[in-house]
Parts: sequence; structure tokens; C-alpha cells
Amino acid sequence: MTESVTRKIGDIDVVEIAGRLDFGGALASIEKSILDLIEQGSRKLVIHVPGLNSIDSAGIGMLMACSGQMEQKHGRLRIAGAHGGVARTFEVIHLDRVTPLDADLDAACRALEAS
Repeated sequence: MTESVTRKIGDIDVVEIAGRLDFGGALASIEKSILDLIEQGSRKLVIHVPGLNSIDSAGIGMLMACSGQMEQKHGRLRIAGAHGGVARTFEVIHLDRVTPLDADLDAACRALEAS
């Protein structure tokens, strides 16, 4: 089961994703909620994933697409808290070349506040 919660820390939107981020199920609704945030004016966004247990190519594609949309709107998106197999997957595909990866939410928020 996949869960997603959105909250604000100052002017930073945080989308917390837990469970599995894979083809089908909640992937489309999570992508829509992130893209809606961007369309509504979010320019600082952290996708917080410490509770994410697995991700497939569809989930990775969604993260990359959201990063691209944020870039087009001159905003900044960071991904924080990946661990275990998810972190290894991000390393293997060099996701850090597309969007910055942070160890935790505090580091991501500090990086967004610094600019």
C-alpha cells in the first residue's frame, strides 16, 4: 500500500511518500497531487521518502517528470530520506543528476532556504 501526505514547512511544500511507488495503484494520484502543487505555485518542494520501501521504473519516471515540471516553472525540487534498496536504485540510475538527493528532510529544507 502506498501513502502520501502533503504539508508545509514555511514556504516549502513537503510530500511524504511511504510504501511502494510502482506502476498502477496510487502512482497516478501521487503524481497528480505533486503536479497540482507545482501548478498552484509551489516553487520549493521536497519529496520525502524515508518510508518508501520499493520503487520501479514508473515511480522513477514520475519523480523525473515532476522534477522537470518544477524546473520549467523555475522552482526547485529535492528528494530526501531515501534508504536501503531505494537509495541504491537512485545511485545506480544517477538520479542525483536530475534532482538533488538529501539524507534527510532537514538537509533538504536547509538547501532550499539557502537560495
